[in-house]
Amino acid sequence: MKTLHPGAIEAAMVNADFLKASFVEPVAVPEAELSGPGRFFNRELSWLAFNRRVLEEATNPRVPLLERVRFLSISATNLDEFYTVRVAGLRELARAGNTTPAADGRSPVEQLALIDGDARRLMTTQQAVWAGLRRELEAHRISLLTRAKLTAGDRRMLESHFMERVFPVLSPLAVDPAHPFPFIPNAGFALALQMERRGDGRKLLALLPIPGQIARLVELPSGRDGRRRFLPLEEVLLEHLGDLFPGYALKGHCAFRVLRDSDLEVEEEAEDLVREFETALKRRRRGEVIRLKITADAPSALREVIVRELHVRPDEVIELKGMIGIADVKELVLDTRPDLLWPSFTPRVPERVQDHDGDMFAAIRQKDMLLHHPYETFDMVIRFLQQAARDPDVVAIKQTLYRTSRESPIVAALCEAAEAGKSVTALVELKARFDEAANILQSRRLERAGAHVVYGFINYKTHAKISTVVRREGERLVTYTHFGTGNYHPITARIYTDLSLFTCDAALGRDATRIFNYVSGYATPPKLENLAISPLTLKSRLLELIGAEADHARAGRPAEIWGKANALIDPDVIDAFYRASEAGVRIHLVIRGIHVLGGLDAA
Repeated sequence: MKTLHPGAIEAAMVNADFLKASFVEPVAVPEAELSGPGRFFNRELSWLAFNRRVLEEATNPRVPLLERVRFLSISATNLDEFYTVRVAGLRELARAGNTTPAADGRSPVEQLALIDGDARRLMTTQQAVWAGLRRELEAHRISLLTRAKLTAGDRRMLESHFMERVFPVLSPLAVDPAHPFPFIPNAGFALALQMERRGDGRKLLALLPIPGQIARLVELPSGRDGRRRFLPLEEVLLEHLGDLFPGYALKGHCAFRVLRDSDLEVEEEAEDLVREFETALKRRRRGEVIRLKITADAPSALREVIVRELHVRPDEVIELKGMIGIADVKELVLDTRPDLLWPSFTPRVPERVQDHDGDMFAAIRQKDMLLHHPYETFDMVIRFLQQAARDPDVVAIKQTLYRTSRESPIVAALCEAAEAGKSVTALVELKARFDEAANILQSRRLERAGAHVVYGFINYKTHAKISTVVRREGERLVTYTHFGTGNYHPITARIYTDLSLFTCDAALGRDATRIFNYVSGYATPPKLENLAISPLTLKSRLLELIGAEADHARAGRPAEIWGKANALIDPDVIDAFYRASEAGVRIHLVIRGIHVLGGLDAA
């Protein structure tokens, strides 16, 4: 049997220019290997490999310096989310004694051991990358200082800054029998302090939580050469301990940061889904600690107290030489240094929209319109809904909302339409991870405006990005539909590459309406004329298409598959790719994130 070698699959998956890349030659693989768990990569290790690719962009010399700093920050944020959700879930399974193997044959305990080693190496690499970036930032007149580098003028400025902007929000906390160890929230960052009273030598153990509501990096006055100078907030606090603990001297300190289990558990039969999610969000903030990062040189007595009081095991403690909370380096991405950022880009406005004086409905009536964001402006999506809200001939709007911005112009347009008396239905996905609270606020706003708000399914996330506008034209109703691959989020749409299709094709409009009826009323559509949707028909359609290419190859006809996806984890689809490759189909996949296809050489 011959199939695509996993190393070649990996190379194909990371080669973005797949239209020009050549196909690799298949190699023989024993039948036994194609039927066992070894044909899969581990999902979690694949995610770590994806995040390592993100981190590699922070070392890519073709990427502008501050954009590399941004990539480093993204890799740290990604890793935090991975721990609070994926690792937390595996940890819960392991503690419950669950030994059910993943697709690659590894139990939760085995996966956790591999994740721990790989993630620790990744965090060590992050610190090394940060050290290199700091040197480059220094060479470009951006400095991150320590207290030892402060001048008398810096200290005067910091005294004012501290008292006006930091001191009012601080809560120094003693730890003794009368003051139990305080709760540190998810992603909470704190200083642990060993103090001694100058008058009588009395010892004091205290915690100083570092508030996340203020900037982590405090900017100091610029140097004579225009150098931008910053001091970490924890250094500012250590500089002003005398204001927080008068009469005490510092004898030892360390910094630590915790991550807690943030996976949401929602009761399937909850009477009020929004209230259930609000309760679950509160539980998330108080979840068990799953990772503790602490400075490597922490005094042993402080370290012992922190580990004991947070109830973490030794394998959940990570000692770091370097910056804790490295995601905060994003504050160094300065708009005032365009020479160190990607060149500014002005997206294109489609000529056809301009030809119709900005009238989206006239442009769509002329012909379907396919846009490629961010090269073509996402403003057309916003304009489509704003015009619908103000058009007296529009009678109804239906909209899915997975992620939106806090001040979303799309939500504003929907509210305007509802207040104008149009029928507005918004499907708000509450399970958009880490955007749940924002989506609850948007749903309340829409309801106050008079829109119908629905929340889809308990067991599924509604990822479909669809908007329909029903407009009265003469004696008939015409449905204008927008299908998108991204989110209705005007900020991320300036960065992410996505597609938008605008159409007034009647069959596509009927399909979109059937999908809305399905998610709002559980009315399973008996058929769809053009679309395939998950969980009803999308997977079967993919398997059918892959199988058809295999049949072409067996019949000696040209057979190729080109695929692009965010992730590839479904075993049935992966096995179909293996069978197609065996039949002689040439397969080229571009997978952005997790993929578990091709684990044959992972042992």
